[in-house]
Amino acid sequence: MPWNEVMHKWKAGTLKSGGSGEPVHSRKQAIAIMLSEKRKAAEGKKEYQIGSMLKAAGRMKHGAKG
Repeated sequence: MPWNEVMHKWKAGTLKSGGSGEPVHSRKQAIAIMLSEKRKAAEGKKEYQIGSMLKAAGRMKHGAKG
């Protein structure tokens, strides 16, 4: 679900959490739902995997390439 659609549903009070089905009240929780859905849609693309991001950050920190 795109950012504007998630925020519109959150403000309208129609965004539901996946586990309990209760309405989402927190803006942070709405953003977390959006990011989770984005990760599921990408199905394991490297830019969404934390490990690959940490590796890239470590390489940049130490000046290594690749």
